[in-house]
Amino acid sequence: MAASISRRDLIRRFRKLGFSGPFSGGKHQYMARGPQKIRVPNPHHQGDISASLVSEILRQASISESEWEAVAK
Repeated sequence: MAASISRRDLIRRFRKLGFSGPFSGGKHQYMARGPQKIRVPNPHHQGDISASLVSEILRQASISESEWEAVAK
């Protein structure tokens, strides 16, 4: 399972995976890679993004745990 992570690090890793953004959109910001969009948690939330939410975002983006850990370096 993915570990908890700061919003800044989440965005940095998604950029390494080819996503651009974050962009404003409705209630949540999002990042995009081609036609695929993923929602990025609220920037005003205090603390790290929980491991369970990171896992859900990765599932929606079709990113494997190993691919996610590879961009951590």
